[in-house]
This record gives sequence, structure tokens and C-alpha cells, in this order.
Amino acid sequence: MGLIDTYGRRINYLRLSVTDRCNMRCSYCMPEGGVEKLSHCEVLSYEDLLRIAREAVSAGIEKIRVTGGEPLVRKGILSFLQQLAALEGLKELVLTTNGLLLKQMAQGLRDAGVQRLNISLDSLQAETFSKITRGAGLAQVLEGIDEAERVGFPPHKINVVVMRGINDHEILDFVKLTLTRPYAVRFIEYMPTSGDADWRDLCVPGAEIRERIAAEYQIEDAPSSERSGPSKNFRVAGAAGSLGIITAMTGHFCDGCNRLRVTASGIAQSCLFAGNGVDLRPVLATGDDALLRKELQAIVAAKPGRHQLTEEGAEATPFAMSRVGG
Repeated sequence: MGLIDTYGRRINYLRLSVTDRCNMRCSYCMPEGGVEKLSHCEVLSYEDLLRIAREAVSAGIEKIRVTGGEPLVRKGILSFLQQLAALEGLKELVLTTNGLLLKQMAQGLRDAGVQRLNISLDSLQAETFSKITRGAGLAQVLEGIDEAERVGFPPHKINVVVMRGINDHEILDFVKLTLTRPYAVRFIEYMPTSGDADWRDLCVPGAEIRERIAAEYQIEDAPSSERSGPSKNFRVAGAAGSLGIITAMTGHFCDGCNRLRVTASGIAQSCLFAGNGVDLRPVLATGDDALLRKELQAIVAAKPGRHQLTEEGAEATPFAMSRVGG
């Protein structure tokens, strides 16, 4: 049957946040003073998160990405992932991580059934990395990436939020990673999630990123799978890996959006910039899973055609990415 919204888009991808906690404080993800943490009772239990996932898959979701905050900081995460991996009908289970805990948890993640990792890595220079993350260590992340490869994970996707004057000078350094290693590096346009007035100054348009790469290398288009998300993929000719650009701001991909988000507190969002979302906790409290599935179907049916952020005078309501799962 599948999940089809009113615009004819097939929604087959769920981003499921398991926590708002994070062991980094990235500048584009939360304000300098941090964010108020959810209380224990506000965070959904693993049982309820599994119910949401099960009904979403029954309704037509084929891919689940587990996110946070940083999902690896939540106790019991490996057992939960094992249960997710066992869901009948789920075709792809992936996890997004900042990599800080990856060295000690990579084997457990692989054994639990996680099929692939997306690693957030915004700089290859220790000083810049520390500045963006407000103090985290690059070496620890790189060790985690190496360990994940050692235990048998397929080539990682590496997500890079490009910010003018902060890390955009490293674009070609990330490209070089793909020349000899089969990474899929994704450059992401900076988005105004924190409500900063100067976000346009920080945003490096996807077209400019591609032009910078094309000025140094011969590039060619690369294929995308149905569940791969909004990245416009290409590669350097002859490279082992691939590149991609996610143009959330300058070339919105709303027409092909295939995703649904659920936060750790049970708020379902059909669009990252579509307001407050729908609280699933009341329907979860009924214990009626058929009703839960109908609620998810109704949320998909109400999914907006596109966000309005790039229109003249449009303003984003500030929010912390750590709360919504990226």
C-alpha cells in the first residue's frame, strides 16, 4: 500500500530520534549556552519508539535512520537497535553519529544489525573541528571511523555542513578523501535552525560548492537509490568514492522529499520547517497500535508541498537540531 501524501510523494524514510542529549555542542546545532534538556519522563521509552517504528514500517516506511542528539549516548541503544533490525518489512537500518563513541561501540552496532553509518564530520583540521564542536577532539572521531571500517561496516557517508569563513576552505580536502577511499561525502548547505539573522552570510550555495570542485577535478554524475534522500550525487572521475550536495536552501528538494521525522519526545514532523508537529504521546497512551498507524498516515497526508524559507521575508522559527534529529 505505502505512504503517499497529497502531492503524490512516496514517504518511505523515517528519521527516528532516541535522545536530545549530545556529547558535542556544535555551533549550528545548538546555541552557545546549550539547550534545556528533556526530563526523563519527556523522552519516549524504547518500547514506545519501537511501537512507532513498527507501525511506520507496516504503513510503508522502508528505511529508518536512528538519530539524536547523539544516539550512542543513550543507555540500552544496542538492544533497541537489535529490535529495530528485526522488524519485518524494514529494508534499511542506518545510524547517524558524531563518532566520539564509535571506537568502543562499532562492533556492537555491527552485531546489532545496523547496516550503515552516517558520520557528521565538519572539519579535518583539529583546531577548526574544536571550534565548530566547542571543544571536541578530532582524533577520537577519526579513530572511531577507522574502527567501524575494521569491524566490517560498508563505506561511510560523511556529512559536512559547509559554513563560509569557517570550514569552506576544506571542501577540496574532503574531496581528496574520496579519491582513494570509497566514502560518500555529502556537503550540506547551512540552514537557519537557530534563527541567526546572518545565516545567508554563512550559507555556501550548492552550486558554488560544485563549481569549486569542478575547477580542480573532472566530475561526473553518480546514481542515487530510491531511499537515498535529497543529495545530488556526483564523483571525481576515477575516484573510489562519491560526492553529493544537499541544497536545502538554494535548491530545495521538497518535490522529492520522502521523509518523516519523530523526535525523542514523540513529536512527529512531516517537514523540518513546518512548525510544531504532532504529539504522538496521546495516541501512544491509548495502547491502540492501529490508531497509531492511522495517526502516522494522517501526518503524511498533511505534509506540506514545500518549505517557504527561501522566499522574500520568510523567517524560520528557531529550534535546536539536537531536539529534532537533524
